Amino acid sequence: MSELRALITDIEGTTTPVTFVHQVLFPYAAKHLPDYVRAHALDPAVTAALKETAALDARAGVSVDAAINVLLEWIAADRKATPLKALQGLVWRKAYESGEVKSPIYDDVVPVLESAKRAGLSLHVFSSGSVEAQHLLFGHSDKGDLRPLFTGWFDTTTGPKLEAESYRLIAAQIGCAPAQAAFLSDHPGEIAAAHQAGMTVCRIDREKPADFSATDPAGTPVAGSFSVAARLIGLPA
Repeated sequence: MSELRALITDIEGTTTPVTFVHQVLFPYAAKHLPDYVRAHALDPAVTAALKETAALDARAGVSVDAAINVLLEWIAADRKATPLKALQGLVWRKAYESGEVKSPIYDDVVPVLESAKRAGLSLHVFSSGSVEAQHLLFGHSDKGDLRPLFTGWFDTTTGPKLEAESYRLIAAQIGCAPAQAAFLSDHPGEIAAAHQAGMTVCRIDREKPADFSATDPAGTPVAGSFSVAARLIGLPA
């Protein structure tokens, strides 16, 4: 294995409980997105998102209200659509900045990130949530503002998370070979895509005990925590 130079992490189910996204953020967006879009429909960022929404679903091009209905359908279906993620990020900003929402981070995450950074690795995020939403989540966490730990932020504008080419593009943007980057996620498909791209990978299964470690039938290491994952992929303690 090449010496690691970069660590890339997913968010949902990896650094942050899935329940936070599905039971807090998504319902908040569903409740507040309609009024936000109507009030800011002429803002460039919202206009661009509505245009992209219409490109993905022709029904959304009929009117702002039609676009809102499509967006709400996507929220209910947990569709990883880039314009939806962009709009959700805008809606969530107010909630975070007012203190109404604070994101939970698993206790085992920050020590690993700090250790990896001290060892000279660059830290990056690759999430289906927009870069805007990523900054909000890590900037307003129950562990404080974690943004200074990271040097790179990637979302689906880079490419789909289930395609190997997305991970190759991220490595190129980071400035390292895929083999010099490690990717942590709870999603088997994302892990498979990153592995296909040549990255070192470990799948985190938060339903397992924290000290759990194993290898799945595909030969992929599986860990019950961020700290065990770090050990399995050879990160410094």
